[in-house]
Amino acid sequence: MLYFDSAATTPMRPQVLDAMLPYLRENFYNPSAVYTPSRKIRAAIDDSRLVIANALNAKTEEIFFTSGGTESDNWAIKGMLERGRHVITTQTEHHGILYVCKNLEKKGFDITYLPVDGEGFVRTEDLEAAVREDTALVTIMFANNEVGTIQPIKKFTEITARKKIPFHTDAVQAVGHVPIDVEELGVQMLSLSAHKFGGPKGVGALYVKKGTPLFSIFQGGAQERNRRAGTENVAGIVGIATALQLATDELPMQFARVTAMRDKLIHEIISTIPHTVLNGAKGGNRLPGNVNISFRFIEGESLLLHLDMQGCCASTGSACSSGALEPSHVLMAMGVGHELANGAIRFSLGPENSDDDIADLMKILKPAVEQLRALSPLYDDFLKKEIS
Repeated sequence: MLYFDSAATTPMRPQVLDAMLPYLRENFYNPSAVYTPSRKIRAAIDDSRLVIANALNAKTEEIFFTSGGTESDNWAIKGMLERGRHVITTQTEHHGILYVCKNLEKKGFDITYLPVDGEGFVRTEDLEAAVREDTALVTIMFANNEVGTIQPIKKFTEITARKKIPFHTDAVQAVGHVPIDVEELGVQMLSLSAHKFGGPKGVGALYVKKGTPLFSIFQGGAQERNRRAGTENVAGIVGIATALQLATDELPMQFARVTAMRDKLIHEIISTIPHTVLNGAKGGNRLPGNVNISFRFIEGESLLLHLDMQGCCASTGSACSSGALEPSHVLMAMGVGHELANGAIRFSLGPENSDDDIADLMKILKPAVEQLRALSPLYDDFLKKEIS
């Protein structure tokens, strides 16, 4: 099987499973209990919190464990709404942000959805113009899950800092793949999810800068320093810390290696398959493993099925919207036309991929595109116009 969908999820690393297993078996105790075995479990959580904090250049008391990126995003937004009735986000956010904002609009909140340019970048002048006195929060994705564009977050936080507005970034796609320093970025909150960098599903974290007035959205126990009720997922917490430590240790090497594979795949596709367009950032501000390509005259869903029958896993965009037939909201916001948006495929590479995988992909990709174009009325019309 050829796996090119690391943006959707990544395989759990063996070291992560090994670290988790004791907390699924003999070390099963509730960390809130007072007896000695439970205190050892509490120590494992504390150690994991330190690992996450060190990886982000944060303080341990600024790391809160959650069930994943979606919960972290929800908490970051809903926990700030006592500050005001206005939230600023972008048109290209993950649905973990957009659906929250759409729901808030129904409840009377004002949401500004900033536009993006043709490569998916938010303009700083648009952000500055959108800020109001009642703006409770600005939330802008660190790196887009579909097209890989990395936003200039530090430029945005310079604006929000002057206005004294908290800034949150969904960094689910970026943590473990690009260097991240929360102090340097100047963010007040940052979301991450373990399964995007070799950890288990169902566990994530939210960085909350000390002093940020974030309110709880779960009520119950006193876990996570009274800010996130619920018995801790100890095995998952150990898993996310182990996975992030491994990813951080290997980041310089893997960043260079995966980026090189990404550029190789882009070159192979664009140079050997005509009528293809790269979506997203054209320069260096792109996730190392992201390749989003539009194939003219065919539907991405059809191409995806052809690849699947050949044992290749890829995506038409966000895994959370798979099965949807409408064009990607990200590509549409970038000004990509319906035909190109419907013909888009996302290949996302990870540390497990190799140059051999790329060679094997190209052996099946080009014939699949040619076969589908041969059946396409759009392509037939194009050829007739070319001849005439």
